[in-house]
Amino acid sequence: MKRTRDRAAKQRALLQAALKLFAGKGYEATTTREIASAASCAEGLIHRYFKGKAGLLTALIEYHFSQEVADLGRELQPCRNLQAEFIQLVTWEVDRFWKTQDFHKVLISRSFIDPRVAEVMRGTAISVRADAIRERLSRYNCYLTLPREQVLALSQAVGMLGIIFGFMRPIVLGEDRLRAKKQAITTAKMLLESIGPAAMIDQFL
Repeated sequence: MKRTRDRAAKQRALLQAALKLFAGKGYEATTTREIASAASCAEGLIHRYFKGKAGLLTALIEYHFSQEVADLGRELQPCRNLQAEFIQLVTWEVDRFWKTQDFHKVLISRSFIDPRVAEVMRGTAISVRADAIRERLSRYNCYLTLPREQVLALSQAVGMLGIIFGFMRPIVLGEDRLRAKKQAITTAKMLLESIGPAAMIDQFL
């Protein structure tokens, strides 16, 4: 049991060190020796646990989104109706993108040049996150009556608004963070107008 805990602790240390170095120096410029040194671990553990630097990046992506889904369930309580739930999710995602900007700088830049990273991102960022959000929204009556296209669009809109107003606008374009957040909420409300008043009076199942 102790060996399992030690292994998990070393893996987390390597993931955290890799994220900091990837964000600061860039993925290509960072060596496994530097990551191991920053994590106070033997360099060989990177190859044993992750099969090298590329595997470490893959594990970092999977770890980040598994943590996001776990935090989503732990930090957010169900709201009284679909509108309040959707706005809560969008607000949380905007804040999340801001807090994890180092991770997304690494992820987005690598996904443009490494097809393997893009594939991992599709399998985690899009599907895992969208499934978790869809599961929360499906607890409301009127959500279940929507056409399939609207169901998918509403579920994926949370992540889209998060990256636009939590990352692109404030970090890439330098827009005021609070202003961007208000715009995200306004956009979320506009999207819900297509559902009509039911989104505001709908009850949690």
